[in-house]
Amino acid sequence: MKRFAFPLSLLLVTLASASTTQAQQTTTQKPATQKSTTQTSTSQTVSGVEKDLRIFSDWVSDKLNRAEAGVRREMPRISAEFDRQSKRIDRSVDSLSAQGKREYGDQKKRYEDWAAKQDSLDAKARRPETAQQTQDRLLGEKVVLSSARATELPDLYARFIGSTREQRRQWTAADWSKAGVVLSNLNARYAQVREQLPLEDRVRIRSWQGEFRTLEAARDAKEVIDK
Repeated sequence: MKRFAFPLSLLLVTLASASTTQAQQTTTQKPATQKSTTQTSTSQTVSGVEKDLRIFSDWVSDKLNRAEAGVRREMPRISAEFDRQSKRIDRSVDSLSAQGKREYGDQKKRYEDWAAKQDSLDAKARRPETAQQTQDRLLGEKVVLSSARATELPDLYARFIGSTREQRRQWTAADWSKAGVVLSNLNARYAQVREQLPLEDRVRIRSWQGEFRTLEAARDAKEVIDK
């Protein structure tokens, strides 16, 4: 029995040493696993925010290419969507590359400049139109009627009645009143130079004068009926 004592104790020491070595290896490997998990999480964050940036860039380009008239009606909804998308990117902006950060800044600047322009156009559209602006719109250009030549009047009357035909269905009572002022100014100049015009032009001008009054009367009659 004594001859087996030394080998048995040697076996026990060897097993204990192997167990200790394995435990140390397991402990040593754990930080590597944790580091790998952290790298994967960071990679997913970067990938996600870059995808958000692509979506945001496409969205900004789409809005900037849309017709201004339709856009102004939708600005409250568009502004809310801009805030939602930009705040989502802001939360992870540090994960973007330097190029990504520059692109994000550029896209925000593009949108903000465009939105400021829309606000300016909207404010301008809400301001009451002056008498001169009404005249310019109805005649299609800026004209000083008090010094208009006799030969220019037939064309000016034609433009005026053409604008009236096209726009009258959207006119309010105030619009009709402003248009009436423009016609009065035309008539005042016509009275000064009418003798310089051939009979044919004078007949056409009287016809256009009468057409405006007929359209205005028809509008007044429709209002009475609608009431």
